[in-house]
Amino acid sequence: MLFISPPFGNYIHLHKTTPIRGSFTLKERPGKWGQILKTLRYIPHLNGWVNKIGLRNPGIDYAINTYEKGQIISIAIMDQKEIKPIVDKIPDNMDIELNVSCPNTDKHMINTGLKVFLNKKRNWCIIKLPPIDFYDDFDRYYKEGFRQFHLSNTLPTKYGGLSGPLLKPYTTKNIQYIKKFYPGCIIIAGGGIRSMKDVEEYRKSGADHFSVSSLCFNPIAFLKFYNEFSNPF
Repeated sequence: MLFISPPFGNYIHLHKTTPIRGSFTLKERPGKWGQILKTLRYIPHLNGWVNKIGLRNPGIDYAINTYEKGQIISIAIMDQKEIKPIVDKIPDNMDIELNVSCPNTDKHMINTGLKVFLNKKRNWCIIKLPPIDFYDDFDRYYKEGFRQFHLSNTLPTKYGGLSGPLLKPYTTKNIQYIKKFYPGCIIIAGGGIRSMKDVEEYRKSGADHFSVSSLCFNPIAFLKFYNEFSNPF
């Protein structure tokens, strides 16, 4: 399965893909387009895109009111006290991704007390992991019952969160680690996917599904990849 990660999952809904929308917080986090244009840029020597957008979004109520079956809503929790209001608000059968790893916020993201989001009515209750420094947290997620994981979020750099091919070694290593020591996990691999060769490399490392985001900055390259992924023979 091919997932379209945020922010492009908010806009691209194609056959044989699953859009991930968000990330959404309990309350609206406003921002100016000028800030997006100022911080979102391509860094040639890193061969990737960086951003410091900081979870600009219209809030979880908007996500609930516009949710459609087949989508996944990415949720970011900024305070422990927000967990219960969000759990109470979202439908029990809403498929979700818990974004515990965005590097571009002014507050530490909450990554504990998340077990309450798990239930048998959701097809997807995913934890989106950072590319580094997550092993202790991962062990806790696994013991709490989480089995669906998305690797990886952007890589923290002095420029902002980096996406692109430099993520691949981190994601590959982490997939192999999880598959070796934590049986039964479903892994969505993302970071640096540009071609079917990248997909096959992730598949060999143990990935079950795949995601793209920054590839969508180049519509021609994305559509070429999408057609190849959707029609492999």
